[in-house]
Amino acid sequence: MKHLQTKLQFLLQSFVEKGPAGCALAVHREGETIFEDFVGVADLETGKPITADTIYRIYSMTKVVTCTAALLLYERGDFLLNDPLEEYLPEFKNPLVYRKSDTGEIYSSAASRSITVKDLFTMTSGLTYPGEGNETERQVAKTMHLLEQQNQKMTTRQVSQALAAIPLAFDPGTRWHYGLSHDVLGSLIEVISGKSFGQFLQEEIFDPLKMEDTFFRIPNAKKERLCSNYKLDEQGNLIKNTQMDANIQTAAQFESGGGGLLSTLHDYSRFAQMLANGGTLDGERIIGRKTIELMATNQLRPENRKDYNWNYLSGYGYGLGVRVMIDPALGGANSSLGEFGWSGLLGTWVTIDPKEKVSAVYMQQMLPNFEGYHQPRLRSVIYGAL
Repeated sequence: MKHLQTKLQFLLQSFVEKGPAGCALAVHREGETIFEDFVGVADLETGKPITADTIYRIYSMTKVVTCTAALLLYERGDFLLNDPLEEYLPEFKNPLVYRKSDTGEIYSSAASRSITVKDLFTMTSGLTYPGEGNETERQVAKTMHLLEQQNQKMTTRQVSQALAAIPLAFDPGTRWHYGLSHDVLGSLIEVISGKSFGQFLQEEIFDPLKMEDTFFRIPNAKKERLCSNYKLDEQGNLIKNTQMDANIQTAAQFESGGGGLLSTLHDYSRFAQMLANGGTLDGERIIGRKTIELMATNQLRPENRKDYNWNYLSGYGYGLGVRVMIDPALGGANSSLGEFGWSGLLGTWVTIDPKEKVSAVYMQQMLPNFEGYHQPRLRSVIYGAL
């Protein structure tokens, strides 16, 4: 694996020369660390290096944890994927959908069917993120702005209830649209388990896997370990960005299943290894092998996958909350069929391969995140060494 070391070190160095202040990567295979390296700094002003215990905002890599947690309840028979969501979250009963009349006027009418629990996993619910693309996005923006104004004091449950009051962007199941579905999944976990979302994750995943630095809110004692977040301007300068950290402060209430967690390279690597090993790590079983197979099975059908068209995800389908490799030729990828994972807003990335028992976790904190450049190259080099 010596040539893997050299190639990956060279690649990470090249990333830092053109982009983030620092980055880190760990690759594991069958329980062995086959690569781990830290390049650059966690903070430009102080020059403190990126180390094994640097803490990162993992944003949407939270989604893989949330979906795994929800599948633990599925394995206990607490819900079925095709169940109507309102059986557990009554606020989603009789959903409405925004539609456009022939004259371009926006109105709302009854959805063609209920949202199912599976629609939350697969982003086919009609829920969106805030934005300007359609009326649902505009109304979600108002709701999430309210959350910010209240200093993140709305609870996970209250956020779900507020979202349920907004008509959907389309009839459930008819399209794929990236949005707040996994935040609602966090609320579902709370209702079914009778515990706060964070407590459920702690007891069912973080404690058994000895993930001691993964949480929604940064403890004061660990604040100095948080990696600084940077915005790369058009001149190539890195400008510190502190605008995005309200939800990780100790007073915040909202635990975002779609993007709220902080973690370290070490912690998230343990989570990824567990999934690559068929649900166990160090003798501790978290989830069943067959459930992981279901999670990493493409769930999209031709009629609802045309919106799942991000260039750098070419060759991937979408499973229960994860991208999943279904066409290596289309993706120009040397990875296995069934390789799966996701990434985060600031450029973090995980890949999990149960076939090869390989997992890799990459961490950085920068916008724009260069994911379309970094992540396929990491994949090519890692798989080229197997």
